[in-house]
Amino acid sequence: MTHDQIPTSERPGSLHGLRVIELSTSVAGPMCGQVLGDLGAEVIKVERVGHGDDTRAWAPPAWNGVSTAFLGLNRNKQSIELDFKTPRGAAVLEELIKGADVLVQNLRPQALAKAGFTWERIQELNPRLVYLEMTGFGPVGPRAEEPAYDPLLQAFTGIVAMMPEGSDGSPSRVPLSILDKGTAMWAVIGVLEALRRRDQEGVGSHVNVSLLNTALEWVAGSLTNQAAGNKREKLGSGFPGVVPYGAFPTSDGHIFIAAGSQRMWLRLLDAIGHPELDAREGFGSNVGRSEHRAEVVAALSEVTSTFERDEIAAILLAAGVPNAPVRAATELATDPQVIALGAVAPLPHPQVPDFAVVGLPMQVDGENLPFTSAPPLLGADTRDILSRLGMTDDEVQALIDEGVVGATEASVAAPAGQAG
Repeated sequence: MTHDQIPTSERPGSLHGLRVIELSTSVAGPMCGQVLGDLGAEVIKVERVGHGDDTRAWAPPAWNGVSTAFLGLNRNKQSIELDFKTPRGAAVLEELIKGADVLVQNLRPQALAKAGFTWERIQELNPRLVYLEMTGFGPVGPRAEEPAYDPLLQAFTGIVAMMPEGSDGSPSRVPLSILDKGTAMWAVIGVLEALRRRDQEGVGSHVNVSLLNTALEWVAGSLTNQAAGNKREKLGSGFPGVVPYGAFPTSDGHIFIAAGSQRMWLRLLDAIGHPELDAREGFGSNVGRSEHRAEVVAALSEVTSTFERDEIAAILLAAGVPNAPVRAATELATDPQVIALGAVAPLPHPQVPDFAVVGLPMQVDGENLPFTSAPPLLGADTRDILSRLGMTDDEVQALIDEGVVGATEASVAAPAGQAG
């Protein structure tokens, strides 16, 4: 780093100077807005008057009374409460759109268009605006106007069918918002693509992303295998075509072992003290082990069960065999590797003492990108945003009195300073 270069952790991301209007709720839209904010954009979150983003009410779980779902998806934003379905509220949203670079929305399909904000109208208001629209099933087709949630699309696209059944035989889903957050990632990529096009062509674009498209990308390998005539097996933690590759029992838990080559297989056997297993019929090659999967898994499980989890993890690490102990997520905050990355950082919040967040999962020039503000209180920035649109204090108060806008939590003072 040269002496005149400002460290990444002390300078805003490359989207600094761009304004994003986020009309969204739940997970996918807010996460998209949060990432854009992490990358330096000014993000104005438009919320329902008196209620806000649905995730504000997703509690428990909560942290000092504040929904952890909301806290995890809304840093680096300002909050304005606005009823854009009223004539005066629509006029406010029009002004916000005129001054924005990006509009992100994941409301119910056609909700914004029915309120008068079609893509054509948005183009009239701001030809340079990038309009990012999120849906469940995509912009066209027989299910285009249906609302959707992450577990519904996991079920619809075969992800649930891939999962092991519960103890009672019922289906289970991936217990993470993989489609919502995956869609948010594609949304950010789409926004960056559209901004680059705007740099080249001078006009904005209408970008569509959906949970269905995201799910199709995640299960693309299954579609390819189907087209090739291959059948998918339920392998639990295993992986088709590679054995051993999965979770094996220990005396106090499980260890995940990924011996993805013949060399790693032989290293594994030497490390656990059983090189003779390679001579067993069907065990000497990956093709043979794949055909004798059950026997290989049983033989290795018998050996790994004699070790403690962390004991065998250390042995395999020393032998150069890829492995990981199967742990609870609650163990991560104190993990030395996580700490070394600075992945969890403090961020002052007016209602949550000792608040900390998981930052953007990247480093630039060896530094994490900075945070500018904690997730906003509901309507905390309404007055400031409207004043920047040229409204007087009396005009803003009149809109509050009419219920067109709100400032529900504006009286709660935020702490000074920032964390990064």
